[in-house]
Amino acid sequence: MKNTTILILSILFLSAFSVSPGADEILKKVEENMSSENRVFESEMIIHGRRGSRTITSKTYSVGDKQSFTEYLSPPREAGTKMLKLESQLWIYSPSTDRTIQISGHLLRQSVMGSDLSYEDMMDDRKLTEIYSARLIGEEKVDERNTYALELTAKVEDVAYHRRKVWVDTERFVPLREELYAKSGQLLKRTTLSDVQKIDGRWFPTVVVFKDMLKQGDGTEFRMTSIQFDQEIPEYLFTKAALKQ
Repeated sequence: MKNTTILILSILFLSAFSVSPGADEILKKVEENMSSENRVFESEMIIHGRRGSRTITSKTYSVGDKQSFTEYLSPPREAGTKMLKLESQLWIYSPSTDRTIQISGHLLRQSVMGSDLSYEDMMDDRKLTEIYSARLIGEEKVDERNTYALELTAKVEDVAYHRRKVWVDTERFVPLREELYAKSGQLLKRTTLSDVQKIDGRWFPTVVVFKDMLKQGDGTEFRMTSIQFDQEIPEYLFTKAALKQ
């Protein structure tokens, strides 16, 4: 009887262990969905401010987490503005002044066109496994989906958010909600991800709502209207000369 009891307990323990993957394994599966060699996408950024909402459209080309080129298409006031990221450097071209300026230092914390996103948010595309230690803290329901709740703590100094909480879909391995915290513990931003679609064999959220908890307004809605992975992208786009073309 004793041996039978031990066997049953061992089976139950191993079954429970196999059902819930480790935090690092969960993050790796998320990165398989969210990262790619390159991507080309068109998007709408809907900024819900105190005085109403406005929509900005753009087209972005990106290679890995090191290079990206964005051209804003509308409204007329923003059309022709271009943004180039090369490694840790960021340049913006304004057609109204015909000038290219570099965004660096404290300027990276500024809002992108009045949205809830900062330039710093757009710059840090590093894999989460490279910059955070992860811990599985439970399982919860988010929008009727089962999720793993992860707590991420920075293991490097050069991060905008010292701690994150991420809720990851247990079946599709995409994040559905995220909270971003300062080192002091203050909640800085909240993000919700939805309209998850299967694109080229991977699950990918095509709608993201960002809310800066330190500013007024109802947040910024980011909608991908089209996206293609692993495309051939001309190398000349990732040069400063391309900003004025």
